[in-house]
Amino acid sequence: MKKILSIVVLAVALFTFTVNAQEQTAPKKVYNEQINPLEQIDQAVAQAREQGKFVICQVGGNWCPWCLRFADFITNDSTISSLIEQNFVYIHVNYHPRKAGEVGKALMKRLNNAGRFGFPVMVVLDEQGNIIHIQDSGYLEQDKSYNRDKVISFFKHWTPAAVRAQ
Repeated sequence: MKKILSIVVLAVALFTFTVNAQEQTAPKKVYNEQINPLEQIDQAVAQAREQGKFVICQVGGNWCPWCLRFADFITNDSTISSLIEQNFVYIHVNYHPRKAGEVGKALMKRLNNAGRFGFPVMVVLDEQGNIIHIQDSGYLEQDKSYNRDKVISFFKHWTPAAVRAQ
């Protein structure tokens, strides 16, 4: 009986340790599922216009591990986060392909069916709300994360200064 009790206690302790470890390493959820994504984009465009920036819509959701991984990746790198802060209004646009509904359909229409690239997908909008680039994030991946140089290159090539220089 002592053996069984010891095994049960050990199993519970191991389970608790595993759950706590997963909670500590799980990326923070960044997509607000309660707001209208079309209105969110309109507000970001208005803010970008006032600030002389572009908008980057990171389209995906809290259901998507790669979406959360990208958000965590760019937040934890001071060079990348500074580059974003200086040049973009960066928003996480919630979209779930299986739960799209009418708003989701309108969102994909507005973003030129950006979901065709998978998730997350980054859509760069100018200060008028026009799409100037859609970035398939798969090209930015490396192993189970993202390639820092490729991510920095993506952001640098789509700053307002870089786009207007051409």
